Amino acid sequence: MTILRLGLLQYGVGRLDSFDAFAGKFDRLVAEGAAGADLLVFPEYACMEVAAALGAPPDPPAERDAVCARAGDLLAVMRDAARRHGVWLLAGSLPWREAGGRVRNRAPLIAPDGRLAFQDKSVMTRFESETWGVGPGDPPAVFATPWGRLGVAICYDLEFPPLVRAQVEAGAWLVLAPSCTDTLHGFNRVRLSARARALENQCFVAVAPTVGLAPHLATLDENHGFAGLYGPVDRGFPADGILAEGGLDVAQFVFATLDPARLDAVRADGAVRNHRDWPAAPPPCRVSEALG
Repeated sequence: MTILRLGLLQYGVGRLDSFDAFAGKFDRLVAEGAAGADLLVFPEYACMEVAAALGAPPDPPAERDAVCARAGDLLAVMRDAARRHGVWLLAGSLPWREAGGRVRNRAPLIAPDGRLAFQDKSVMTRFESETWGVGPGDPPAVFATPWGRLGVAICYDLEFPPLVRAQVEAGAWLVLAPSCTDTLHGFNRVRLSARARALENQCFVAVAPTVGLAPHLATLDENHGFAGLYGPVDRGFPADGILAEGGLDVAQFVFATLDPARLDAVRADGAVRNHRDWPAAPPPCRVSEALG
């Protein structure tokens, strides 16, 4: 595996006046990121920014339906940008309506030649399930790239260790986490989960969020967070495992260079071997009456 230059986008949500305006903004951002990275990560649901420009009122189901109706066009914009700028692109995620009417949260991973694969979100937030009518999709997968196998854990999925562990055991050394959180509580849940998953799996975890205020939208009205890259908390890494982070709520790219050989070294000769010592199955929990 070779060294990877990674670009994590803190996507600034604003007001757009047309679908073409979104397409132009998306292309400009991909061009900016491709100048400094081999692989770009955009946030979860960043494409919902276009909902108002499509004529949707500020209502979650209406915005969902407007974007679902143009999901194919949005995917074409994403693929064209990856091809035009010759970059690998995790293009955030978008609500995707199946033929039977069911909606899932789907993240496309796009190669520079336009080939693509998808990772769906497995565990839905209360907003997604109770307000938005978005349901879980296909289970976790790993994706073959020039840098080895990568995993994708969309936002809330990162908070559930077995989902990420399944990807690591299937060979993922880097897990990409596009996110969208409207409070600092939500952002910190994702950030702390990313650091925990990197620690317990001795892998890299990268987070890319939406940022900014857009009161004209119901689904992306508030967006808080910053991008971050996290690694093992052990020899050869920072004492807190933080490899790179951006500024809070600032629209920007955060760039980092990743060498998978560093993970091989720490897994083989770290102070601890979290990756190797992961229990094969949760042990049974006994009930002690000694203090009763």
